[in-house]
Amino acid sequence: MQELVTDGFSGPAVCRITGVTYRQLDYWARTELVTPSVASASGSGSKRRYAYSDLVEVKVIKSLLDAGVSLARTRQAVTCLREGLGADLASASLILSGTKTIMAHSNGEIVDLLRGGQGVFNVVPLAGVVAELDDTLRTEARELDRTELSA
Repeated sequence: MQELVTDGFSGPAVCRITGVTYRQLDYWARTELVTPSVASASGSGSKRRYAYSDLVEVKVIKSLLDAGVSLARTRQAVTCLREGLGADLASASLILSGTKTIMAHSNGEIVDLLRGGQGVFNVVPLAGVVAELDDTLRTEARELDRTELSA
């Protein structure tokens, strides 16, 4: 799916595709939760450009927040995912408890992303996040093609 756009996605496109607000995306960029890989804002009038991998991160962050994970815990989990795991997010699930976040890989490997206590588990399957993102991108591409044909 990442071959659809080679020059990256604009902030408004990221919001439309992932379902986050522009205010959230802007805050996450300013606090370096998600930094645009293609081009960062560099002064007045410049535009951030996000890569496909950035969209996956935004979608994962949104899924965690929607599942009730605090922004601070989400930030910790995303940092762990980025720094040490090299995980294929599409083949993993996050298991969330009151104070723990654990990644379960499809091969049965389980990784504790945060240290903590016990609680009720919720599972956030990341394959669905990536599949949903890809479906949205396909729809966007079809709509763009229709717009160009009618012009």
